[in-house]
Amino acid sequence: MLQQVLPPGYFGMSDEETYPRIQAARKRLGSRLMILGHHYQRDEVIQFADLTGDSFGLSRDAAANRDANYIVFCGVHFMAESADILTRDEQVVILPDLEAGCSMADMADLDQVEDAWDEISEVYAGGASSGGETVMPITYINSAANLKAFVGEHGGAVCTSSNAAPIIRWALTQRERLLFFPDQHLGRNTAVKMGIPLDQMIVWDPRRPPGEYGGNTREAVERAKIILWRGHCQVHQRFLPEHVRSFREKFPGINIIVHPECSYEVVQMADHVGSTASILKTINQAPAGTSWAVGTEIHLVDRIRRANPDKFVSSLVPGVCLCSTMNRIDPQHLLWVLENLEKDRIVNQVRVPEPVASRAREALDRMLAIS
Repeated sequence: MLQQVLPPGYFGMSDEETYPRIQAARKRLGSRLMILGHHYQRDEVIQFADLTGDSFGLSRDAAANRDANYIVFCGVHFMAESADILTRDEQVVILPDLEAGCSMADMADLDQVEDAWDEISEVYAGGASSGGETVMPITYINSAANLKAFVGEHGGAVCTSSNAAPIIRWALTQRERLLFFPDQHLGRNTAVKMGIPLDQMIVWDPRRPPGEYGGNTREAVERAKIILWRGHCQVHQRFLPEHVRSFREKFPGINIIVHPECSYEVVQMADHVGSTASILKTINQAPAGTSWAVGTEIHLVDRIRRANPDKFVSSLVPGVCLCSTMNRIDPQHLLWVLENLEKDRIVNQVRVPEPVASRAREALDRMLAIS
């Protein structure tokens, strides 16, 4: 999957110039086309989405569509991979800009995870071949397809921010310990809420050389119930305890609501913690006149604010917390892929090969069965 260079004719266009051409291409492609827009997309792009939502929900929506030949996913790479895994073979999934990745997903690659798995297995059972039977791998949906395949092959499951608790609970009924990647914060915050003490968790740094146990002592690994990968979301990492304190001082009685990808300290200080869907529902259903400071991506926060004019809604860090990789999807790339589809040319297709797709599907299906 090689990124093709945006042709000069598109590269120099203003956003406003693209809009009528995008609308015209959508109309001509009709039911053969489905455009998906993740919540973090910029307004200039999401206005053209047939459906908006979170990553896994949109992938399921694509799989449920029996008419569309082309699924144009305005999101990031791992999202398009999930859509390709779940949709039919004859459906084509396209990411308008293949360089729209996810920094969190990039913090864990297959080689690193396999090396960690072998080292962890050796600690628990004296051999990589049998040690894995005591450890359950769980990967957040924000991960590459080959990591989902690794999890599926080793009996584990994928999770989302909405269902992390039941997935972790299931994992710990199946095996003694849990390896959770790539986001340490979601794993930690979910486990603490379930009553698992912090002293039963360690963080595994994949950049440490073999024999250093991810930056831990062998004894610490032996005692650990949950091994958290050293990964994070660059957006949610920006929210700090001082931001919470500042809002409480300036706006007494304000509600602080944050995503569980935020740090443990911020989550502990918040009034509400939840997934994107939970944040949307909580604020939309809140009484008029209430005030909210929101710890998640700025495009979503701005959209919530406009949808709730009877409430005060602000980002916990106003104006700066956007997902830069998601922001790579722009109207010019969207127009380019649509006008190529009109000419029966496919650019920027995302395709997950076998057997990776089948093994990843096992992990996703396991998640659905559990939650």
